[in-house]
Amino acid sequence: MSTLRIPAAMPGRLGRLTGLLATVVLFLAALPILTMITMSFGNSDTLEFPPQSFGLHWYRAAWHAFVSPDAGDVLSMGAALTTSLVVAIATMLIATAISVPAAYALSRYRFRGKAIIEQLVALPLVYPLVMLGLSLLLVFNALPVELGVLRLVIAHVILALPFTVKNCAASVASVGPEFEEAACVMGASPHRALFDVVLPLMRPGILAGMLFAFIISFNEFTVTFFLYSINTMTLPVWLYSRTVSSLDPTVFSFAVVIVMIDFGLIWLLEKLVGDEGVAL
Repeated sequence: MSTLRIPAAMPGRLGRLTGLLATVVLFLAALPILTMITMSFGNSDTLEFPPQSFGLHWYRAAWHAFVSPDAGDVLSMGAALTTSLVVAIATMLIATAISVPAAYALSRYRFRGKAIIEQLVALPLVYPLVMLGLSLLLVFNALPVELGVLRLVIAHVILALPFTVKNCAASVASVGPEFEEAACVMGASPHRALFDVVLPLMRPGILAGMLFAFIISFNEFTVTFFLYSINTMTLPVWLYSRTVSSLDPTVFSFAVVIVMIDFGLIWLLEKLVGDEGVAL
């Protein structure tokens, strides 16, 4: 009489080997962040890993640099943070304003060149960022006017569009045309059905796209490095400038704060929309 053998790992549960591999991969992914956090709490005047003693020495120095910037600094951390926030908010609003009608058109209509447009929207995901930054620099320098911070906004919108369009398109696909048809049968005009029915149902995808656009813009460095000027330096470029001549340990403290802001935005994204509107 044969006996029923129960598998070592039931469906939906990780086996020991799979769990070990997952743990190793997650640890390696988190290792740079853990190293940065550890270094930020060092008390030594020089960089050493692991730190011999721990404290808030570099956090106090970072706070002093924020509230009382050194007169020798070309640009203060507060000015760089302000520029980053202005660019990130502008990128978020413009990318969303473009993505909502674009996602609706790409999801609802069939037209010539649709496949090409979809590929062009996704192109920044695979295009080398160094070459994108250099190309945009050549284009902006050829213009007869100086765009200032607007050149950063344009570049960041290009980088954010794949994420905002994809999230909005996922929400449109989940709505279905029958919702609009039902609204029109009830007497609503096509525009009224769009604004009163479709857009509210697209809310998770729109919010997800907006937060993704803000995070991408706020942390963008490679393309920004080609386009910034002394008056339009963003926070990531400012942090890099503190490490060029000599590695300032306060950058680790600033970086930890930025990571906490990013984690807070990701947590907000999860609370607002969950998984229903997020598309990567």
